[in-house]
Amino acid sequence: MKPIFVTSTGEGTGKTAIAIAVAKLAQENDLDVGYFKPKGTRLQSPVGKTRDEDPLLAKEILGIDDDLSELEPVVYSPAFVEEAIRGDRGAEVQQRVREHFEALAERYDLVVVEGGGRLTTGGIVDLTDPDVAELLDARTVLVAGYSNPADVDEVLAAARQFDGHLAGVVFNAVADGNFDSLNTDVVPFLESRDIPVLGVVPRVQELAGITVGDLADALGADVLNPESDTDGFVERFAVGAMGSDAALRHFRRLRNAAMVTGGDRSEIQAAALEAPGIECIVLTGGLRPSGAILGNAAQAGVPVLLVQSDTKVTVDRIEDILSTGRTRDAATVDRMVELLSDHADVEALLADSE
Repeated sequence: MKPIFVTSTGEGTGKTAIAIAVAKLAQENDLDVGYFKPKGTRLQSPVGKTRDEDPLLAKEILGIDDDLSELEPVVYSPAFVEEAIRGDRGAEVQQRVREHFEALAERYDLVVVEGGGRLTTGGIVDLTDPDVAELLDARTVLVAGYSNPADVDEVLAAARQFDGHLAGVVFNAVADGNFDSLNTDVVPFLESRDIPVLGVVPRVQELAGITVGDLADALGADVLNPESDTDGFVERFAVGAMGSDAALRHFRRLRNAAMVTGGDRSEIQAAALEAPGIECIVLTGGLRPSGAILGNAAQAGVPVLLVQSDTKVTVDRIEDILSTGRTRDAATVDRMVELLSDHADVEALLADSE
């Protein structure tokens, strides 16, 4: 059975949850299913110590006993890239990936393969996601977001790179307001270009962001008003670096946002507390706010998180956390299984992979 390769137009599309959910649905169809991620890109150190949680989550949920090194043969670290640039390693790396995949394919009815965060990652060793699809002769599922018709350009450009290997597109986390135009206009347009659309999955809040409590844990932050509700969802962030009047106007346009600023910017903190879409305030530099700010935060029910890192480091960390979506766990995958069952033609995908 040909492998199913799940890739995406960019980061933060829900690719991992969809890949593992497809594998789980295949298991429910009495298939013995393996998981494979050729390139590990979520790194803990520049020398290549992987912190890639995706194979670990797949092992847990799918009950796979294979070693992590078998599931993720290439750790695409800065050190690996520098070494690859100094010497032509493309053939060697491709051979390694092929051998690891073939070893898995011998043991399973179906192997679900997950791509990297970007289509272009791996080009230095001829291992971009389109290269992987060609190398493994895999049927490719392209996961994409959709917020306006201009997003179709990106889908078309990505789909063309998988010529002959594209099984179809899954639009994920589509807002209610975009659902009709996507189904009525975009899907027929793509299918007229011989690009099948396998599903349009609606946006659900529990998968769209992370809770304030999860964000605090991920940042290692102290919650200065622990009596506040930390179950609110954060989907985006704003940096408080302007004057208070401009900040308030900006904050009022946001929904489900964390506001990040220095602990000494009381005027920005006060403005954030007046905006209904700010779910929490993240204070940087280890500087505690005034008692008045904490009192106002308690009255507004807005959690105040304190971190020791500076604003730039904190913003980079939050961006990384949000780009990977909600904290990955079995509940996330179970919810995606339900969504794919209701809104995507997974049966056709599994049948066509034979």
